[in-house]
Amino acid sequence: MLIAYLAALISAVCYGLGSVLQSIAAKKVEEGEGGISLKDLGQIAKQLPYMAGITLDGLGWLFSLVALFRLPLFVVQAVVAASVGFVVLFSALFEKVVPTRRQVLFLVGLAVGLLGLAASGAPESARAAPGWFGPSMWAALVSFAVVGFVLAKRTSGGASASALGAIAGLSFGGTALCARSLSSGVSLHLLLEPAAWAMALFGALGMVLFATALQRGSVTVTTAWLFTAETIAPAIVGMVALGDHSRPGMGLLAVVAFIVTVGGAVGLTLVSPPSE
Repeated sequence: MLIAYLAALISAVCYGLGSVLQSIAAKKVEEGEGGISLKDLGQIAKQLPYMAGITLDGLGWLFSLVALFRLPLFVVQAVVAASVGFVVLFSALFEKVVPTRRQVLFLVGLAVGLLGLAASGAPESARAAPGWFGPSMWAALVSFAVVGFVLAKRTSGGASASALGAIAGLSFGGTALCARSLSSGVSLHLLLEPAAWAMALFGALGMVLFATALQRGSVTVTTAWLFTAETIAPAIVGMVALGDHSRPGMGLLAVVAFIVTVGGAVGLTLVSPPSE
């Protein structure tokens, strides 16, 4: 169990640092006329900070899989949401900006929430997914892709970054749900599992939408929308479809810790300067 919690924390650090590095790369490429530009994405992808950021995201995802094999989605995804705290810390480190008192308070809130989640989450594998789960995930994948590409084409600026960040978060949440559904039956035939393919496509869609969002708004706000969407929706689905639950008698602590963690992540966006 300790390994699972440690893996979740390392995942959050990797995601936080990876987001900052990807933002540095995205901001160096001037956005085109609108929509998702393959040329812009290619220019972003060629930069060393972006490649490093993607590598860290990959490591973060692998560590999150380790955590998902043993911990409920609401615990793992809330820890992932805490990555926005590391975004603030790493942004301050690279830009030589000291975090404000409000930021420190929200960071402390994140830490308290994470401790509550660690105490309340019941470690176990997910139960078998119901029959409607697979088709619903594929329907969600298509819906996110259509909505994301339409928003990218027809919106711009900070509002666009927030919306695209949220859709990217839902997409990354889809990877977590697919991974959690496989955690009770991983085998050498994994490549034949529709959920495994859906997991890969959700991840690819999230990467494209997130890179586009980072061109249009601050890394802190964009990442907060991403992590909030990536946390809340999968947590609910995990409890409904995959049997995730808290330890006996700790349901209230789990709810409060979840709200404090996600609230801390969102709160950091409200007190962070636009330059982040």
